[in-house]
Amino acid sequence: MRPWGLRSERGEPIRAALVDARPLPPDEDPMATMALRCRASNRVSRHWAPPPQRGRGGEGGGAGAGPQRFSPEVARPRARAVSHRCLSRLCAGECGSGRGWPPWAPRLAWPGHLESPLTPLLTLGLQPATMEAAAQFFVESPDVVYGPEAIEAQYEYRTTRVSREGGVLKVHPTSTRFTFRTARQVPRLGVMLVGWGGNNGSTLTAAVLANRLRLSWPTRSGRKEANYYGSLTQAGTVSLGLDAEGQEVFVPFSALLPMVAPNDLVFDGWDISSLNLAEAMRRAKVLDWGLQEQLWPHMEALRPRPSVYIPEFIAANQSARADNLIPGSRAQQLEQIRRDIRDFRSSAGLDKIIVLWTANTERFCEVIPGLNDTAENLLRTIELGLEVSPSTLFAVASILEGCAFLNGSPQNTLVPGALELAWQRRVFVGGDDFKSGQTKVKSVLVDFLIGSGLKTMSIVSYNHLGNNDGENLSAPLQFRSKEVSKSNVVDDMVQSNPVLYAPGEEPDHCVVIKYVPYVGDSKRALDEYTSELMLGGTNTLVLHNTCEDSLLAAPIMLDLALLTELCQRVSFCTDADPEPQTFHPVLSLLSFLFKAPLVPPGSPVVNALFRQRSCIENILRACVGLPPQNHMLLEHKMERPGPVLKRVGPVAAACPVLNKKGPVPAATNGCTGDANGHPQVEEPQMPTT
Repeated sequence: MRPWGLRSERGEPIRAALVDARPLPPDEDPMATMALRCRASNRVSRHWAPPPQRGRGGEGGGAGAGPQRFSPEVARPRARAVSHRCLSRLCAGECGSGRGWPPWAPRLAWPGHLESPLTPLLTLGLQPATMEAAAQFFVESPDVVYGPEAIEAQYEYRTTRVSREGGVLKVHPTSTRFTFRTARQVPRLGVMLVGWGGNNGSTLTAAVLANRLRLSWPTRSGRKEANYYGSLTQAGTVSLGLDAEGQEVFVPFSALLPMVAPNDLVFDGWDISSLNLAEAMRRAKVLDWGLQEQLWPHMEALRPRPSVYIPEFIAANQSARADNLIPGSRAQQLEQIRRDIRDFRSSAGLDKIIVLWTANTERFCEVIPGLNDTAENLLRTIELGLEVSPSTLFAVASILEGCAFLNGSPQNTLVPGALELAWQRRVFVGGDDFKSGQTKVKSVLVDFLIGSGLKTMSIVSYNHLGNNDGENLSAPLQFRSKEVSKSNVVDDMVQSNPVLYAPGEEPDHCVVIKYVPYVGDSKRALDEYTSELMLGGTNTLVLHNTCEDSLLAAPIMLDLALLTELCQRVSFCTDADPEPQTFHPVLSLLSFLFKAPLVPPGSPVVNALFRQRSCIENILRACVGLPPQNHMLLEHKMERPGPVLKRVGPVAAACPVLNKKGPVPAATNGCTGDANGHPQVEEPQMPTT
């Protein structure tokens, strides 16, 4: 199958890559379509091109012009009628060979309140035709109500407040009752990438198309298939609790709440380079050649819109690429960006758009009173043509159009004036700088060292890479932006342990980045961590990390878009403040995905990766009335579990070796043959009683 919607009615290529299935047309039978997948039939009776759907709920996105037509020769093929009886057999586990569900099908239970077996799939953001494996679960609680439009959950938020009185810390447990409401209708979502033709933008577009088309390709290590590895929402799991056997039950992260299916995303964007996406993919040298060849016909029709180029904000070596520019003054450029957003929304029939900066790292923009310190001053600065960075122009345009804006680079795009404008318009913004490779490891390792009571005193991080990001960062001012975002990642971990660090004390932290063209997108990161041990000892850890830069960044960009859109459908109130509200416009919930996370004024900055992930997971759990994940597992730690905490499941047999349930094998690596020319001697098995 080829992605549909790549050419207009007049045969002209359109900029948006419309990927994955649109909703079924009125005359299409969804049950028949799902049953057809069950039968794995290849029959196709007709082609159809559905009109854009509008007004499907959700916030921040309106409809534009009339329905857009697409050429039937590139329309997605669909099959017509297949009997309802096949689907009923599918739901009963009888379809296929008579031995239950086929291997690709998820095992789903249909709660009685749902309209049909298709409802759980649709509320999970899955298209029945694709049948992506995902678990459907249902919270049985008087505090959770599954309505036709929203999930409403009562949630008791328990925390503590600490006061100081006469040198004594007094801890006061507190409790606040929240009511969360999450809209179930998943919108048609568009993503506009600033820097669409760069390594990250072309790789993300290719990844979604490859998954949409279910591509596979040969490599020297075997055949590979498209997937979303590296994505928290698509490849991560969460624990729901223990089953009857005392084992933890995990479900995909995306099953917690209805989310947009990544294959349904619609892409558009801007770039200072005029190369189409196929040429940009080849220039990036990220993907295997066999995959590029298959994607080429689907990506060559995608061409970025002209972008903003202000030479003093990026390295001089980028001028050779700058052949696709928006002319005019800053005010004219701002208005053109806004027109582009409106055009994309109307031509693609979108409900929402999220704008994501994945272009070059810029130098820092000085915050000056009267220039960019307030929303009013920032807008006046743009009108007068004074200093404003390209990324800030895109942020302002997005906010004025009601579209969330996310900054994936380290510069201070969201100056105080832009943040104030986002607050006034109630539009989500987030940043800064994708946390993908070396820094993600650092946010785990330093948390481990300090959490273990080791006093980390020196952190030295060296990188070299050969992609365009590395070339741009070879300029001193652009490198300084990156250095700041990479250096602040351990601050909260150091401050969390006053036993180890005196006020104002912190580790020596050095960051080096070099440009080596030969290695391309395969960034090499070398780190050295030196910590003090007890009685004057020292411990040094040295790591070498080869990061496929864009293949790590692309799933992060995907998660940012999906989680931001989800947050737009969540509202809540408390017993003390019954007026519904949403999250703060500075969306700090996304901190897991950023090196230097932005937070609301006065909020603590959290960089430790485990705490950041727990924040996302527990807030989503709260939206369906589930308690936070505490990892206590008390039912497995009691000498005499009560009836509520009943311990079930297999019990380890008595064994001289603790935690061993059976014989200890002689070889632990699965090898049964000779090793290094010496025959393996069979060793006696350890007794189990």
